[in-house]
Amino acid sequence: MSRGRVVSLQSSQRILLNDFVAQWRDVRVDAVAALERVGESGWLILGREVKGFEAELSSYWRVSHVVGCASGLDAIEIALRALGIAVGDKVLTTPLSAFATSLAIVRAGGVPVFVDVDDTGLLDLAHAARTIQGDRAIKFCVPVHLFGHALDAQQLARIAELPVQIIEDCAQACGASSRGVPVGATGMAAATSFYPTKNLGAMGDGGALLSRDATVAAAAQSLRDYGQTAKYVHARLGMNSRLDELHAAILRSALLPRLPKWTGRRIAIAQAYRRAIANRALALPPVPEGSASVWHLFPVLIVAGAREAFMAHLDRAGIATGIHYPTLIVDQPAFAGVRFECQEPLPRARRFASSEVSLPIHPYLTDEQVERVIAACNAWKP
Repeated sequence: MSRGRVVSLQSSQRILLNDFVAQWRDVRVDAVAALERVGESGWLILGREVKGFEAELSSYWRVSHVVGCASGLDAIEIALRALGIAVGDKVLTTPLSAFATSLAIVRAGGVPVFVDVDDTGLLDLAHAARTIQGDRAIKFCVPVHLFGHALDAQQLARIAELPVQIIEDCAQACGASSRGVPVGATGMAAATSFYPTKNLGAMGDGGALLSRDATVAAAAQSLRDYGQTAKYVHARLGMNSRLDELHAAILRSALLPRLPKWTGRRIAIAQAYRRAIANRALALPPVPEGSASVWHLFPVLIVAGAREAFMAHLDRAGIATGIHYPTLIVDQPAFAGVRFECQEPLPRARRFASSEVSLPIHPYLTDEQVERVIAACNAWKP
Protein backbone atom coordinates (compact mmCIF):
# COMPACT_ATOMS: atom_id res chain seq x y z
CA MET A 1 0.00 0.00 0.00
CA SER A 2 1.46 3.29 -1.09
CA ARG A 3 2.48 6.09 1.23
CA GLY A 4 3.06 9.79 0.92
CA ARG A 5 0.43 10.63 -1.70
CA VAL A 6 -2.85 12.49 -1.46
CA VAL A 7 -5.87 10.20 -1.49
CA SER A 8 -9.24 11.46 -2.72
CA LEU A 9 -12.14 10.70 -0.38
CA GLN A 10 -14.56 10.62 -3.31
CA SER A 11 -14.89 7.89 -5.90
CA SER A 12 -17.63 6.59 -8.15
CA GLN A 13 -17.08 3.12 -6.69
CA ARG A 14 -18.70 2.66 -3.29
CA ILE A 15 -16.69 0.69 -0.75
CA LEU A 16 -18.87 -2.11 0.59
CA LEU A 17 -18.78 -4.01 3.87
CA ASN A 18 -18.93 -7.23 1.82
CA ASP A 19 -18.58 -7.57 -1.94
CA PHE A 20 -20.44 -10.72 -2.95
CA VAL A 21 -20.37 -9.78 -6.64
CA ALA A 22 -16.56 -9.68 -6.61
CA GLN A 23 -16.51 -12.96 -4.71
CA TRP A 24 -18.82 -14.62 -7.26
CA ARG A 25 -16.63 -13.50 -10.14
CA ASP A 26 -13.69 -15.09 -8.35
CA VAL A 27 -15.31 -18.40 -7.39
CA ARG A 28 -17.85 -18.84 -10.20
CA VAL A 29 -16.08 -21.53 -12.22
CA ASP A 30 -15.45 -23.74 -9.19
CA ALA A 31 -18.91 -23.10 -7.73
CA VAL A 32 -20.67 -24.02 -10.98
CA ALA A 33 -18.56 -27.17 -11.24
CA ALA A 34 -19.64 -28.09 -7.70
CA LEU A 35 -23.29 -27.56 -8.65
CA GLU A 36 -22.86 -29.81 -11.68
CA ARG A 37 -21.19 -32.47 -9.54
CA VAL A 38 -24.05 -32.53 -7.04
CA GLY A 39 -26.69 -32.55 -9.75
CA GLU A 40 -25.04 -35.43 -11.58
CA SER A 41 -24.67 -37.42 -8.36
CA GLY A 42 -28.41 -37.67 -7.77
CA TRP A 43 -27.79 -37.40 -4.01
CA LEU A 44 -28.86 -34.12 -2.37
CA ILE A 45 -28.86 -34.63 1.44
CA LEU A 46 -26.09 -36.01 3.71
CA GLY A 47 -24.01 -37.61 1.01
CA ARG A 48 -20.39 -37.64 -0.12
CA GLU A 49 -20.11 -33.85 -0.39
CA VAL A 50 -21.02 -33.28 3.26
CA LYS A 51 -18.67 -36.07 4.39
CA GLY A 52 -15.89 -34.72 2.19
CA PHE A 53 -16.30 -31.16 3.41
CA GLU A 54 -16.44 -32.27 7.04
CA ALA A 55 -13.16 -34.15 6.57
CA GLU A 56 -11.45 -31.24 4.82
CA LEU A 57 -12.61 -28.67 7.38
CA SER A 58 -11.46 -31.03 10.14
CA SER A 59 -7.98 -31.06 8.61
CA TYR A 60 -7.93 -27.28 8.13
CA TRP A 61 -9.18 -26.58 11.65
CA ARG A 62 -7.00 -29.27 13.29
CA VAL A 63 -9.96 -30.75 15.16
CA SER A 64 -10.93 -34.42 15.25
CA HIS A 65 -14.61 -34.22 14.29
CA VAL A 66 -16.78 -31.85 12.23
CA VAL A 67 -20.56 -32.25 11.94
CA GLY A 68 -22.23 -30.05 9.32
CA CYS A 69 -25.61 -28.56 10.21
CA ALA A 70 -28.03 -25.88 9.06
CA SER A 71 -26.67 -22.86 10.94
CA GLY A 72 -24.28 -21.67 13.59
CA LEU A 73 -27.20 -21.18 15.95
CA ASP A 74 -28.20 -24.83 15.53
CA ALA A 75 -24.59 -25.90 16.06
CA ILE A 76 -24.51 -24.24 19.49
CA GLU A 77 -27.86 -25.77 20.50
CA ILE A 78 -26.81 -29.20 19.26
CA ALA A 79 -23.52 -28.93 21.17
CA LEU A 80 -25.32 -28.06 24.41
CA ARG A 81 -27.77 -30.92 23.96
CA ALA A 82 -25.03 -33.38 23.00
CA LEU A 83 -23.22 -32.48 26.22
CA GLY A 84 -26.32 -33.16 28.29
CA ILE A 85 -27.77 -29.77 29.19
CA ALA A 86 -30.86 -30.02 31.38
CA VAL A 87 -33.73 -27.57 31.49
CA GLY A 88 -32.79 -24.78 33.89
CA ASP A 89 -29.01 -25.30 33.74
CA LYS A 90 -27.15 -21.99 33.88
CA VAL A 91 -24.91 -21.08 30.94
CA LEU A 92 -22.43 -18.22 31.25
CA THR A 93 -21.95 -16.11 28.12
CA THR A 94 -21.41 -12.60 26.77
CA PRO A 95 -24.05 -9.89 26.31
CA LEU A 96 -22.17 -8.49 23.28
CA SER A 97 -22.69 -10.90 20.41
CA ALA A 98 -25.10 -11.88 17.67
CA PHE A 99 -28.47 -12.79 19.19
CA ALA A 100 -28.08 -16.36 17.94
CA THR A 101 -25.54 -17.16 20.66
CA SER A 102 -28.01 -16.63 23.50
CA LEU A 103 -31.02 -17.81 21.50
CA ALA A 104 -29.35 -21.21 21.16
CA ILE A 105 -28.89 -21.39 24.93
CA VAL A 106 -32.55 -20.58 25.55
CA ARG A 107 -33.76 -23.04 22.89
CA ALA A 108 -31.70 -25.77 24.55
CA GLY A 109 -33.42 -25.07 27.89
CA GLY A 110 -30.56 -23.16 29.49
CA VAL A 111 -30.58 -19.98 31.55
CA PRO A 112 -28.09 -17.41 30.21
CA VAL A 113 -25.82 -15.75 32.78
CA PHE A 114 -24.25 -12.59 31.35
CA VAL A 115 -20.97 -11.05 32.46
CA ASP A 116 -19.21 -8.02 31.04
CA VAL A 117 -16.63 -7.90 28.27
CA ASP A 118 -13.08 -6.60 28.63
CA ASP A 119 -11.44 -3.74 26.70
CA THR A 120 -11.15 -5.91 23.57
CA GLY A 121 -14.92 -6.40 23.44
CA LEU A 122 -14.60 -10.12 24.16
CA LEU A 123 -15.88 -11.93 27.25
CA ASP A 124 -13.98 -10.93 30.39
CA LEU A 125 -12.58 -14.36 31.26
CA ALA A 126 -11.32 -13.34 34.72
CA HIS A 127 -14.78 -12.04 35.61
CA ALA A 128 -16.31 -15.19 34.10
CA ALA A 129 -14.11 -17.41 36.28
CA ARG A 130 -15.04 -15.52 39.45
CA THR A 131 -18.73 -15.74 38.58
CA ILE A 132 -18.54 -19.49 37.99
CA GLN A 133 -16.61 -20.02 41.24
CA GLY A 134 -19.33 -18.09 43.09
CA ASP A 135 -22.22 -20.05 41.55
CA ARG A 136 -21.85 -23.80 41.19
CA ALA A 137 -25.21 -23.93 39.41
CA ILE A 138 -23.42 -22.67 36.29
CA LYS A 139 -22.83 -25.83 34.26
CA PHE A 140 -21.78 -24.46 30.87
CA CYS A 141 -19.87 -21.56 29.36
CA VAL A 142 -20.38 -20.29 25.78
CA PRO A 143 -17.59 -17.79 25.08
CA VAL A 144 -17.56 -15.96 21.73
CA HIS A 145 -14.38 -15.37 19.72
CA LEU A 146 -15.73 -12.00 18.58
CA PHE A 147 -14.50 -9.86 15.66
CA GLY A 148 -12.19 -12.67 14.48
CA HIS A 149 -10.07 -12.49 17.65
CA ALA A 150 -9.19 -15.52 19.76
CA LEU A 151 -9.94 -15.57 23.46
CA ASP A 152 -7.00 -16.60 25.65
CA ALA A 153 -6.78 -20.41 25.41
CA GLN A 154 -4.95 -20.72 28.72
CA GLN A 155 -7.68 -18.85 30.61
CA LEU A 156 -10.37 -20.90 28.86
CA ALA A 157 -8.59 -24.09 29.89
CA ARG A 158 -8.56 -22.94 33.52
CA ILE A 159 -12.30 -22.22 33.35
CA ALA A 160 -12.87 -25.75 32.04
CA GLU A 161 -11.20 -27.08 35.19
CA LEU A 162 -13.67 -25.33 37.54
CA PRO A 163 -15.42 -27.48 36.15
CA VAL A 164 -17.86 -26.33 33.49
CA GLN A 165 -18.47 -27.57 29.96
CA ILE A 166 -17.20 -25.06 27.37
CA ILE A 167 -18.81 -24.67 23.97
CA GLU A 168 -16.85 -22.11 21.95
CA ASP A 169 -18.72 -19.86 19.52
CA CYS A 170 -16.22 -19.60 16.66
CA ALA A 171 -18.61 -18.17 14.06
CA GLN A 172 -16.42 -15.11 13.50
CA ALA A 173 -13.02 -16.70 14.02
CA CYS A 174 -12.44 -19.55 11.56
CA GLY A 175 -8.66 -19.97 11.44
CA ALA A 176 -7.84 -17.85 14.49
CA SER A 177 -5.68 -19.14 17.32
CA SER A 178 -4.47 -18.19 20.79
CA ARG A 179 -0.82 -18.86 21.57
CA GLY A 180 -0.85 -21.51 18.85
CA VAL A 181 -4.07 -23.19 20.03
CA PRO A 182 -6.86 -23.04 17.41
CA VAL A 183 -10.17 -21.58 18.52
CA GLY A 184 -12.55 -24.43 19.22
CA ALA A 185 -9.85 -26.74 20.53
CA THR A 186 -10.20 -26.01 24.26
CA GLY A 187 -13.81 -26.90 24.97
CA MET A 188 -15.52 -30.25 24.51
CA ALA A 189 -17.39 -28.74 21.55
CA ALA A 190 -17.44 -25.64 19.41
CA ALA A 191 -19.68 -24.12 16.77
CA THR A 192 -19.09 -22.16 13.61
CA SER A 193 -21.31 -20.47 11.04
CA PHE A 194 -21.21 -20.39 7.25
CA TYR A 195 -23.53 -17.40 6.99
CA PRO A 196 -22.45 -15.57 3.80
CA THR A 197 -20.70 -12.68 5.59
CA LYS A 198 -18.43 -14.98 7.58
CA ASN A 199 -14.75 -15.46 6.67
CA LEU A 200 -15.77 -18.89 5.38
CA GLY A 201 -19.33 -18.20 4.26
CA ALA A 202 -21.59 -20.38 2.15
CA MET A 203 -24.01 -19.15 -0.51
CA GLY A 204 -26.78 -19.31 2.07
CA ASP A 205 -27.13 -20.56 5.63
CA GLY A 206 -24.98 -23.29 7.12
CA GLY A 207 -22.94 -24.19 10.15
CA ALA A 208 -20.93 -26.91 11.85
CA LEU A 209 -20.23 -28.41 15.24
CA LEU A 210 -16.58 -29.15 16.03
CA SER A 211 -15.38 -31.58 18.69
CA ARG A 212 -12.36 -33.61 19.75
CA ASP A 213 -14.69 -36.21 21.27
CA ALA A 214 -16.15 -39.02 19.13
CA THR A 215 -19.12 -39.51 21.47
CA VAL A 216 -20.11 -35.85 21.24
CA ALA A 217 -19.77 -35.95 17.45
CA ALA A 218 -21.94 -39.07 17.21
CA ALA A 219 -24.64 -37.46 19.34
CA ALA A 220 -24.50 -34.36 17.14
CA GLN A 221 -24.84 -36.44 13.97
CA SER A 222 -27.98 -37.97 15.44
CA LEU A 223 -29.43 -34.70 16.74
CA ARG A 224 -29.05 -32.89 13.40
CA ASP A 225 -31.08 -35.62 11.64
CA TYR A 226 -34.30 -35.98 13.70
CA GLY A 227 -32.40 -37.83 16.42
CA GLN A 228 -31.91 -40.90 14.24
CA THR A 229 -29.26 -43.49 15.02
CA ALA A 230 -30.37 -45.61 12.04
CA LYS A 231 -32.99 -45.19 9.35
CA TYR A 232 -36.33 -44.65 11.11
CA VAL A 233 -34.78 -45.36 14.51
CA HIS A 234 -35.14 -42.18 16.59
CA ALA A 235 -33.16 -42.48 19.81
CA ARG A 236 -33.38 -38.76 20.64
CA LEU A 237 -35.75 -35.87 20.10
CA GLY A 238 -33.62 -34.31 17.42
CA MET A 239 -33.84 -31.50 14.88
CA ASN A 240 -33.89 -30.99 11.14
CA SER A 241 -30.52 -29.27 10.86
CA ARG A 242 -28.55 -30.77 7.99
CA LEU A 243 -25.93 -29.04 5.88
CA ASP A 244 -27.07 -29.42 2.27
CA GLU A 245 -24.95 -31.33 -0.24
CA LEU A 246 -24.89 -28.28 -2.52
CA HIS A 247 -23.59 -25.92 0.17
CA ALA A 248 -21.00 -28.50 1.21
CA ALA A 249 -19.82 -28.96 -2.39
CA ILE A 250 -19.39 -25.22 -2.97
CA LEU A 251 -17.68 -24.78 0.39
CA ARG A 252 -15.16 -27.56 -0.23
CA SER A 253 -14.44 -26.79 -3.91
CA ALA A 254 -14.79 -23.01 -4.25
CA LEU A 255 -14.52 -21.41 -0.83
CA LEU A 256 -12.38 -23.37 1.65
CA PRO A 257 -9.41 -23.58 -0.77
CA ARG A 258 -9.41 -19.76 -0.98
CA LEU A 259 -9.73 -19.18 2.76
CA PRO A 260 -5.96 -18.90 3.49
CA LYS A 261 -5.60 -16.22 0.81
CA TRP A 262 -8.69 -14.38 2.02
CA THR A 263 -7.46 -14.51 5.62
CA GLY A 264 -4.07 -13.16 4.62
CA ARG A 265 -5.73 -10.23 2.88
CA ARG A 266 -7.91 -9.46 5.91
CA ILE A 267 -4.83 -9.46 8.14
CA ALA A 268 -2.98 -7.12 5.76
CA ILE A 269 -5.90 -4.67 5.70
CA ALA A 270 -6.16 -4.74 9.50
CA GLN A 271 -2.45 -4.04 9.81
CA ALA A 272 -2.78 -1.09 7.44
CA TYR A 273 -5.71 0.32 9.41
CA ARG A 274 -3.99 -0.10 12.76
CA ARG A 275 -0.80 1.46 11.44
CA ALA A 276 -2.32 4.47 9.70
CA ILE A 277 -5.62 5.45 11.36
CA ALA A 278 -4.72 8.29 13.70
CA ASN A 279 -7.65 10.36 14.91
CA ARG A 280 -8.15 11.23 18.57
CA ALA A 281 -11.91 10.94 18.10
CA LEU A 282 -11.52 7.25 17.18
CA ALA A 283 -10.24 4.48 19.44
CA LEU A 284 -9.00 1.15 18.11
CA PRO A 285 -9.78 -1.58 20.68
CA PRO A 286 -6.77 -3.68 21.63
CA VAL A 287 -6.24 -7.17 20.23
CA PRO A 288 -6.39 -9.92 22.90
CA GLU A 289 -2.89 -10.85 24.07
CA GLY A 290 -1.61 -13.91 22.22
CA SER A 291 -4.36 -13.81 19.58
CA ALA A 292 -3.55 -14.61 15.96
CA SER A 293 -6.67 -12.86 14.70
CA VAL A 294 -8.43 -13.39 11.37
CA TRP A 295 -10.30 -10.06 11.39
CA HIS A 296 -13.87 -10.95 10.55
CA LEU A 297 -14.66 -7.36 11.56
CA PHE A 298 -12.62 -4.23 12.19
CA PRO A 299 -14.24 -2.32 15.07
CA VAL A 300 -13.51 1.28 16.03
CA LEU A 301 -15.01 3.16 18.97
CA ILE A 302 -16.31 6.68 18.40
CA VAL A 303 -16.37 9.54 20.91
CA ALA A 304 -19.58 9.63 22.91
CA GLY A 305 -22.66 10.70 21.00
CA ALA A 306 -20.90 11.06 17.63
CA ARG A 307 -21.38 7.62 16.05
CA GLU A 308 -24.09 8.69 13.62
CA ALA A 309 -22.07 11.73 12.53
CA PHE A 310 -19.01 9.57 11.85
CA MET A 311 -21.03 7.05 9.86
CA ALA A 312 -22.64 9.87 7.86
CA HIS A 313 -19.17 11.27 7.12
CA LEU A 314 -17.99 7.92 5.76
CA ASP A 315 -21.22 7.51 3.82
CA ARG A 316 -20.62 10.83 2.07
CA ALA A 317 -17.17 9.54 1.17
CA GLY A 318 -18.75 6.48 -0.43
CA ILE A 319 -17.81 4.08 2.39
CA ALA A 320 -20.28 1.64 3.95
CA THR A 321 -20.13 0.94 7.69
CA GLY A 322 -21.87 -1.33 10.17
CA ILE A 323 -22.54 -1.62 13.91
CA HIS A 324 -21.77 -4.77 15.95
CA TYR A 325 -23.89 -4.71 18.09
CA PRO A 326 -26.15 -1.70 18.83
CA THR A 327 -28.36 -3.47 21.41
CA LEU A 328 -27.02 -5.79 24.09
CA ILE A 329 -28.73 -9.17 24.29
CA VAL A 330 -30.01 -8.38 27.79
CA ASP A 331 -31.87 -5.37 26.34
CA GLN A 332 -33.49 -7.19 23.41
CA PRO A 333 -37.34 -7.15 23.49
CA ALA A 334 -37.45 -10.93 23.03
CA PHE A 335 -35.66 -11.37 26.36
CA ALA A 336 -38.35 -9.49 28.29
CA GLY A 337 -40.08 -12.76 29.16
CA VAL A 338 -36.99 -14.97 29.32
CA ARG A 339 -35.28 -16.12 32.49
CA PHE A 340 -31.68 -14.93 32.62
CA GLU A 341 -29.15 -13.49 35.06
CA CYS A 342 -26.94 -10.48 34.51
CA GLN A 343 -23.91 -9.19 36.35
CA GLU A 344 -24.91 -5.54 35.88
CA PRO A 345 -24.15 -2.84 34.93
CA LEU A 346 -21.96 -4.13 32.02
CA PRO A 347 -20.11 -0.82 31.47
CA ARG A 348 -17.65 -2.02 28.81
CA ALA A 349 -20.27 -3.94 26.84
CA ARG A 350 -22.49 -0.87 26.89
CA ARG A 351 -19.62 1.28 25.66
CA PHE A 352 -19.20 -1.00 22.64
CA ALA A 353 -22.95 -1.06 22.01
CA SER A 354 -23.20 2.73 22.07
CA SER A 355 -20.03 3.67 20.17
CA GLU A 356 -18.76 0.78 17.97
CA VAL A 357 -18.54 1.15 14.16
CA SER A 358 -17.25 -1.59 11.85
CA LEU A 359 -15.08 -0.55 8.90
CA PRO A 360 -14.90 -2.49 5.60
CA ILE A 361 -12.38 -5.35 5.78
CA HIS A 362 -13.46 -7.94 3.20
CA PRO A 363 -10.70 -9.62 1.14
CA TYR A 364 -11.66 -7.96 -2.16
CA LEU A 365 -10.80 -4.45 -1.02
CA THR A 366 -8.11 -2.85 -3.20
CA ASP A 367 -5.15 -0.95 -1.79
CA GLU A 368 -6.70 2.27 -3.10
CA GLN A 369 -9.95 1.54 -1.27
CA VAL A 370 -8.08 0.80 1.96
CA GLU A 371 -6.31 4.15 1.63
CA ARG A 372 -9.64 5.90 1.08
CA VAL A 373 -11.02 4.41 4.29
CA ILE A 374 -7.92 5.49 6.23
CA ALA A 375 -8.03 9.00 4.77
CA ALA A 376 -11.73 9.38 5.54
CA CYS A 377 -11.22 8.25 9.14
CA ASN A 378 -8.35 10.63 9.66
CA ALA A 379 -10.19 13.56 8.04
CA TRP A 380 -13.26 13.30 10.28
CA LYS A 381 -13.82 16.01 12.89
CA PRO A 382 -16.65 15.51 15.41
